[in-house]
Amino acid sequence: MAQSNCTQVTQFILVGFTEEPVTQGNLFLLFLLTYLVTIVGNLGIIILIRASPHLHSPMYYFLGNLAFVDLCSSTIITPKMLVDLMLEKKSIAYAGCVAQVFLFDLFGITECFLLASMAYDRYVAICHPLLYPLVMSPKCCFQLVTGSYLMGLTNGVRHTIGMSTLSFCSSSTINLFFCDISPLISLSTSDTTLSHIILTTAASLLGVSSSLVVLLSYVAIILTILSINSAEGKRKAFSTCTSHLVTVSIFYGACFFMYLFPSSHSSRGADKWAVVIYTIVTPMLNPLIYSLRNKEVKEALRRLLKIK
Repeated sequence: MAQSNCTQVTQFILVGFTEEPVTQGNLFLLFLLTYLVTIVGNLGIIILIRASPHLHSPMYYFLGNLAFVDLCSSTIITPKMLVDLMLEKKSIAYAGCVAQVFLFDLFGITECFLLASMAYDRYVAICHPLLYPLVMSPKCCFQLVTGSYLMGLTNGVRHTIGMSTLSFCSSSTINLFFCDISPLISLSTSDTTLSHIILTTAASLLGVSSSLVVLLSYVAIILTILSINSAEGKRKAFSTCTSHLVTVSIFYGACFFMYLFPSSHSSRGADKWAVVIYTIVTPMLNPLIYSLRNKEVKEALRRLLKIK
């Protein structure tokens, strides 16, 4: 009966980080700088890959898509957060919240499977180099990337439909700086038992399936590298996957903490910084990691600058 008298909220209040003006100003400058680096870095990677014939290979095809996903996922959250840091009332319309949930979950899972595809690419390159041109054909690469986006789209649609079934009557305050499905479920006045089970199961299945590909790929890679006799051969083989390994470690570490323990990050202020790493810092770091540690990228940049 109570649910029949429920008046659905038209907007949500985002708590953010702090109400202290000086701290908000400092955070605004910090996140603005981070976002600018994210835009320049990821757009630079995309342009460099498209403009450099030497980078027209499967690994950089995946990297270009990863840069696009990072650019989109950061843009979904950071501009709104920057505006809120300058406002006294931090709110988001219900429709805007639904859109943010859909797009964030879409690009989040897409990135998981893109990283898994990149791990498989490194596995084939190191463990089966003679078969690499055949296995990682343009058709295969296109299918892997398309499949990653489809998995992300499925995840986004599922969470959007799930959110539409929730009722929000008594409270509209989200203890986070953007709309995410986990705190929204906790905020709902509906029976959320099934929603919690679906969220945890889906996050576990999608996260575990993609991370399992990464794990198995690197187990095989490490075993192959250890079987190489020369130290120079081992160093050269390992150097081809170092950047990806660092990216995977940062991304999955924050991702698992955020979604396998959904009750914690929405209730404890300290855990918001794990969400910051996942949503804001990682998209900034990825192009830096690949550009600073990758000789081919640095060489392509030098050639492009000479031409210009």
